[in-house]
Amino acid sequence: MQKQTIYKIYAAALFATSLLLLLFVYLNAYYNGNIWSTMEQSKSALTAEYCELDQSTHFFRQTINTYSNLGYFFLGMMVVLISIYDKKNGNTNHANLLQQFPTLSALFGCCLLYLCFGSSFFHASLTWIGQRADMNATYSICISLIAISSYRLLYKENAPESFKRLLIFIILLIIVGFVQLHLIISSSILLPALVLLVTILTTINYLKNKKNYNIQLAILSLLLMIGAYIIRTIDVMKIACDPTSVFQGHALWHFLTGMSAFFLYWFYRSERSLNS
Repeated sequence: MQKQTIYKIYAAALFATSLLLLLFVYLNAYYNGNIWSTMEQSKSALTAEYCELDQSTHFFRQTINTYSNLGYFFLGMMVVLISIYDKKNGNTNHANLLQQFPTLSALFGCCLLYLCFGSSFFHASLTWIGQRADMNATYSICISLIAISSYRLLYKENAPESFKRLLIFIILLIIVGFVQLHLIISSSILLPALVLLVTILTTINYLKNKKNYNIQLAILSLLLMIGAYIIRTIDVMKIACDPTSVFQGHALWHFLTGMSAFFLYWFYRSERSLNS
């Protein structure tokens, strides 16, 4: 991918994110917390799980934790635009398997967009339904990364289009299934299990094809995830907590987890083709 193309994708994603930022500012300025008053409160709201102050009279009850989700939107737009580029240019001899499967990239990008809106909904409303959307979107990121790593593990050459369509359909079914599964199994078990599975599959892929991967991207992704977990834990434990500060640990969790997922996607997206 040429630098000029990368700059265009970056600029388009930044422009779309700026428009969403303006929409967020408008909603928060012209609406108030009454819109959420008839909805069931989440356990997070009742226990004040995060450090940021719950401003129940505001449309965005947790302002910084809501706005920070724009990072997911920016990254998601980047990936969706990359998938469009791959759709036009991916079927070449030097394209790797992920570049030749733009729909899978698009799905991952849409999961990042889903997480932006799901997590924004939750932190704006602190409702039970918002928390369900937030967690399901979080699982969707892991599920799509598991699909990418599993696809790369199973296939050495470009898969038939019929299999690709079936895989996308199965991924969507699993994401929908997690809506109910999350009510049965705690997120403290589900999320670490999914992250561990992603890590194991990525390690296997790297060990099978070391020379074609940039391991630094995978290591950076893992370090960002570890850092995100530590910061989230500190935020939940209210260590060095300032509820009215513009610097919130959970907002940083949003940034770090988004970057972690993006770098792992790029680990597979930038794999050197076996034909190169």
